[in-house]
Amino acid sequence: MIAFIDDHRGEYGVEPICRVLPIAPSTYHDHVAKRADPSRLSARAKRDEALKGEVRRVFEENFGVYGVRKVWRQLKREGFDVARCTVARLMRQMGLEGAIRGKPVRTTRSDKAAPCPLDHVNRQFQAPAPNMLWVSDFTYGAPRPGWSGVHMTGMH
Repeated sequence: MIAFIDDHRGEYGVEPICRVLPIAPSTYHDHVAKRADPSRLSARAKRDEALKGEVRRVFEENFGVYGVRKVWRQLKREGFDVARCTVARLMRQMGLEGAIRGKPVRTTRSDKAAPCPLDHVNRQFQAPAPNMLWVSDFTYGAPRPGWSGVHMTGMH
């Protein structure tokens, strides 16, 4: 939303855009002030900015294959006091993903030419009385160890 306001504020003004969008003008102005003066950022935001460079460095030094756990362990070995969840959050924000071993499991091979089944309840999952409406869901799961079957849940 901030980027949208930045792009259109010259044409429409900040307040009229904020009236339409679910954002207060003061929130927008606070964000712009923090962008202009990084010393106004919170302690967490300042630390995040410093850590992002280190996370990216470790990720790139290891050919872009390290995931959250390995990046976190490497940072710990280098003396950074950082939580694993922080590394995960920062990697997610930066769009960094480690390599995934093995072949991905495909649970569905859909036929694009086949028609979709009709929605007979029109997304209204509340029955007027018992045994008037039955809904089922097929969920594929991978129990430990290995891969097996289909789990079916019902609601009435």
